[in-house]
Amino acid sequence: MVAAVAIGWGCGGGCGGGSEGPEGSDQSTGTSESSTSAVTSTSSASLDSTGTTIAGTTTTEGSSSSDGGSSTGEPPVEEPWEPGTVYPTPEGPNARGLLDRRGAIHTHSVYSHDACDGMPQDAGGVPDPVCLEDLRRGLCQTQHDFVMFTDHGDSFADNTFPDVLLYDPARGDVLVERGGDPVASWAGCVGQPVVPERPTLIMAGCESGTMPIGLEHHAPGLGATYGSATPAAIDELRAAGAVILVAHTEEWDVSELVDLPLDGFEMYNLHANLEANIAAGLALLTQILTGDPGLPHSDLVLFPLWQEDPRYLERWGSVLSSGVRRVTTMGTDAHRNSFPQELPDGERIDSFRRMLLWFSNHLLVEPAADGSWDDLALDDALLAGRLFGVFEYMGYAEGFDAVIEAGGEVFELGAEVPLGDGPEIVVQRPGVRNLDPGAMPPVITTHVLRAIDGGFEEVATEAGPELRYAPDAPGAYRVEVRMAPLHLTEYLGSHADGAATPRVWIYANPFYVMP
Repeated sequence: MVAAVAIGWGCGGGCGGGSEGPEGSDQSTGTSESSTSAVTSTSSASLDSTGTTIAGTTTTEGSSSSDGGSSTGEPPVEEPWEPGTVYPTPEGPNARGLLDRRGAIHTHSVYSHDACDGMPQDAGGVPDPVCLEDLRRGLCQTQHDFVMFTDHGDSFADNTFPDVLLYDPARGDVLVERGGDPVASWAGCVGQPVVPERPTLIMAGCESGTMPIGLEHHAPGLGATYGSATPAAIDELRAAGAVILVAHTEEWDVSELVDLPLDGFEMYNLHANLEANIAAGLALLTQILTGDPGLPHSDLVLFPLWQEDPRYLERWGSVLSSGVRRVTTMGTDAHRNSFPQELPDGERIDSFRRMLLWFSNHLLVEPAADGSWDDLALDDALLAGRLFGVFEYMGYAEGFDAVIEAGGEVFELGAEVPLGDGPEIVVQRPGVRNLDPGAMPPVITTHVLRAIDGGFEEVATEAGPELRYAPDAPGAYRVEVRMAPLHLTEYLGSHADGAATPRVWIYANPFYVMP
């Protein structure tokens, strides 16, 4: 037991009616898009055909070994991080026995009617091969451990398992079956230019009335159930194995988020971000269309668009302050249907790779005795609230940890502890993994916020390596990490001044301090 603008501009939230898979410095204190360090003869990091740097290792002889280690016995050396670099999550568990597994929650596939520039399938129901290949390639390039698809209701209902899992044995996919039926699929990368260390677990879901994720089979009512947000429909979806979320939190009232028998909702959504910051989006698109030399690095086009959304923060805080538990997630909402224009790297703005690259949800998963995990382990972590989101377009977070100590025990994100046990929240400040030693270091701070009606109030902040805060009242307390990403300055072009302004790097789910 665990211790107690590349935006999917589609339809938003209202459209449409196992085992594990096969085999430095203190960072608190003109655009370059070159990736030459990733393709020199002394690097095993590879630059694929669309520009994603897959982090590898360098041996003392300048050649890479197949297992990521050195053929001469020397310890592996990773290349410095730069925009577009991808790192897999650690293979093994943390000190408390939990696996960090990252992935996308809320993205679309060829089984959403509005994906793929509005033509995801031909008249015979055959998926568009270009769009499907872009999606499959993006899964391999970004090395997510899991992707929870959320296709729109009617088109999702019209297709069957395992098709909605993108199952294709020719690509090396391996089904996860339960009771003889397919419930998930480990996506292989046969024939792709990048072959990750581990496959990606694909789970099916639907964005319609609500957003059930991890469906093990279709709900009996199909489109009628998917399009409904009634308690009865939610019960039917839960019986089909789903965790019940809702997308586009800005479209829901606090009372609905509290009163409906939901498991959670989104704390961030990329589509909503662009809608709320449309002026910046139009300005950036003008730069792209005119070939403005002040463009940021192609994989940093999110930088001038990103902003916190007060509608999300207000609802999130208000729901938690009411006394209910809800897990929150970050939604990519990719469709590949909005911005076909190419960026300087030769890849369209809204490719699946680019959108999946920008941020992810990290689930702290309890593995089986043999170290494996599956879709049920992900569901358990999600329902327990052991989730934090990282905006990895600014770099991969290394060393982040947040726990709450109470009564002589250590508890994870999502835990409930009594105020009488003297709880203390403990946060370890992360750094950017493999930060270039020649780069200006980012300024990173950690924060604790308490949920209140109308949002959150900050109760603690720390610029040093560890934050400790003892709550003095019951409530929901969440951890946040902010960063002034000065290390990105050389990549931001005319947007370089923005690197001095702190922005959210990590959102974590709350701890619950009970009376």
